[in-house]
Amino acid sequence: MTLPAVFDTLRIPLIGSPLFIISNPDLVIAQCKAGVIGSFPALNAREKEGNDLDEWLSRITDTLAAHNEANPDRPAAPFAVNQIVHRSNARLERDVELCVKHKVPVWITSLGAQEWVYEAAHSVGAVVLHDIINDKFAHKAIEKGADGLIAVAAGAGGHAGALSPLALIQEIRAWFDGPLFLSGAIGRGDSILAAQAMGADGGYAGSMFIATEEANAADRYKEMITECGASDIVYSDLFTGVWGNYLKPSIAAAGMDPDNLERSDPSNMDFSENRQKPKSWSTIWGSGQGIGAVKKVLPTADLVDRLADEYFAAADRLTGQVAKYRR
Repeated sequence: MTLPAVFDTLRIPLIGSPLFIISNPDLVIAQCKAGVIGSFPALNAREKEGNDLDEWLSRITDTLAAHNEANPDRPAAPFAVNQIVHRSNARLERDVELCVKHKVPVWITSLGAQEWVYEAAHSVGAVVLHDIINDKFAHKAIEKGADGLIAVAAGAGGHAGALSPLALIQEIRAWFDGPLFLSGAIGRGDSILAAQAMGADGGYAGSMFIATEEANAADRYKEMITECGASDIVYSDLFTGVWGNYLKPSIAAAGMDPDNLERSDPSNMDFSENRQKPKSWSTIWGSGQGIGAVKKVLPTADLVDRLADEYFAAADRLTGQVAKYRR
């Protein structure tokens, strides 16, 4: 399992997952400078609000290039852009063209696998990772041309799967030896090492980055991340039509009972820039089950420092523990 060269500058094997609304250039740049892959959904550049995707890509590319020139011994990690490959995304073709123009190094595709998107990425030497929730979808993505996979297991924030990470990684590694990252309740450096022990190349996490100074999230959202744990997360398909994990206190604050939610309206599954949703749902916030490790709002650099310390400490600890059992 050899990762493509684009991953060589990672400080620890972690991708900061693309967070709807929350991931912005400030957060992505901070993640990359700290040594982990920063990413954002292309649709976060909501152009009707004056956020231009072309400008975002120029800013990120130029800032990271300047950082690398000034820090040749510790270059930034690459950045990634998430494309929603769903029929409701009317911007997809144009956004793909912009990612080609700026030679975005890592692409993350979601909610659909289309060969022409992978071909566009490969035309500029990019690596494409497709997120999946089961082995069936993993096969489809690789068959259509994805280079690697993001296994979204139980406990992940946002649109999460329901399978144990142990089972999901095991099934994928039975036939696939390419890039594979694990999403699901990763909140500490130990969890990243655990993902590797299972057979993944690294971790994929977003919820802990919500509680960073650079994240474009409401202060109350950040505070809620630091106050809650795994038992404060509910799994529901009500809000988008796709199963995902959400903070119970935010659901209760919207006047609903988080323990007695209805099923979704299939017509609400819309990921277009102009999607409409009930006003009462605008402050229902997603989160994974790993947030119990998040105790305060930090600069992104400090968070990555913590993760790196935990990752290497766990590696040292396990080396000694495993040695005891060698014969």
